[in-house]
Formats: sequence, C-alpha cells, structure tokens
Amino acid sequence: MNKLNKTYGNIGEILACNYLKKQKYKILDTNFNTKIGEIDIICFDKSQKEYVFVEVKRRFTLTYGYPSESVTPTKQFKIKNAASLYLLQNKLSDEKIRFDVIEILNDEITHIKNAF
Repeated sequence: MNKLNKTYGNIGEILACNYLKKQKYKILDTNFNTKIGEIDIICFDKSQKEYVFVEVKRRFTLTYGYPSESVTPTKQFKIKNAASLYLLQNKLSDEKIRFDVIEILNDEITHIKNAF
C-alpha cells in the first residue's frame, strides 16, 4: 500500500470513529493488530448491547467497485479470527458480537450492520 492510500485510509478510520460516536457507540480499540489479522475499530453498541468489529473501507471512485466489495471472504476470515483473539484476551467470549463494514465513498458514509 502506498503512503497516500495509507493516509487516505487512516482518515477514513477517523471519519468512521466520529460517525460511530455520534451514533452513541463506545469506541474500545482501533487498529487491533495480530499475526492473524487486523480490526480497524472495535466498539460497543449500547442500544443492542453487543460488541462490534468494524472494517472501514474508503475510496475516491467506483473504478474498482464499492469499497465494501473489497471485504472478501479471506478478509472476513482474518477479521473473525482476530475478533476471536480479542474476545479471548478480554474475557468476552460469552458476549453478543457482530461484524459491520463502514464504507466511505467521497466522504459519504454507509454503515452496513451485520455485513458478514
């Protein structure tokens, strides 16, 4: 990934965190990195009483499709494994969870709940 794409992605994660906070989510962690995979945002949805693992995808154009389309089954597998590790490390194995995608296209945010 080149430096511009990384910066653009980091800004996307900041936009997503701000969006989630406005929706009354509690941000617990960002950029949770493991050998298994990485999770962009881990938060708690107070209204649903569940932990949410969020993948953020941001793009300039639709040249390569919608941002959410890049969350492939392989990427989903890595996120789920990283989430399992997070739950284990934080003794949250019995808690309700879900996996969301926040898609940002030209700074327009689409929140896809239960994306996978």
